[in-house]
Amino acid sequence: MKKAFVLGHPINHSKSPLIHNYWINKYQLNATYEALDYDEQHLTEFLEILRDGTFVGGNVTLPHKIEIAKLCDELSPDAKLIGATNTLYFQNSAQKHAVLIGANTDMFGFLKNLDRESVGWDENLQTAIVLGAGGASRAIIAALIQRSCKNIVLLNRTLGKAKNLRSEFSSLQITSKLQADILENFAKYAPGADILVNTTSIGMNNTHFDNLPLNKLPSKCLVTDIVYTPLITPLLRDAEELGLNVVGGLGMLLHQAVPGFEKWFGVRPQVDDSLTNLIVSSLN
Repeated sequence: MKKAFVLGHPINHSKSPLIHNYWINKYQLNATYEALDYDEQHLTEFLEILRDGTFVGGNVTLPHKIEIAKLCDELSPDAKLIGATNTLYFQNSAQKHAVLIGANTDMFGFLKNLDRESVGWDENLQTAIVLGAGGASRAIIAALIQRSCKNIVLLNRTLGKAKNLRSEFSSLQITSKLQADILENFAKYAPGADILVNTTSIGMNNTHFDNLPLNKLPSKCLVTDIVYTPLITPLLRDAEELGLNVVGGLGMLLHQAVPGFEKWFGVRPQVDDSLTNLIVSSLN
């Protein structure tokens, strides 16, 4: 039996067991997927368990995405670019000294969700506004760079954090131009935006941005949120009321799970309506 996991602290909130066990049942696999709660002090202990062959791999969620990356043998190109890992698997697993790979599938999930829900969103992509400069923003910035976005504006409550993130990506010799500014200057950049992405936690529990003039955005602008609880965040609701196209964050959660499942179990799963409905019902 092949066993996989999701690792975090705390972990009870994770939807990963629902997603992966749905696929295990759908494809009738001899496999398990479980949630594991380890704090930072016990990560090394967990890695010993992982390397002894108990698991074929797993997912990593908060607060361990960066620390686990430091403990892997190798990182995938996406994980290197983003600076964090959310998926672990073994290369040459049949050999005695298997190589532990740390990957990041958040960029894949973000792009797959937009490609599915807003076809052609990246055609002639000129300017993106990214709200937030925390860990979640890294995958979004990397995704926009991959789709050749010419100008990416990072807006954060504190300017220093946005500048630091800009410097990190600018040092990678990317073709996209990165700008950093404070959130209060949103109106300055809004008229030229093709896409607005919220990477902050604002939206959870129906929290909302103060003084964010969405009416300054052009009618062509796509507004998307990586928050998926609620499914329609206040940001998305306000954008809809202005007639803007919006995409919620649930699809990113579902699609980012696909590559890991395929690595561990050898089956590429499909994100279907039954899975979506299952996760939606679990949010209520």
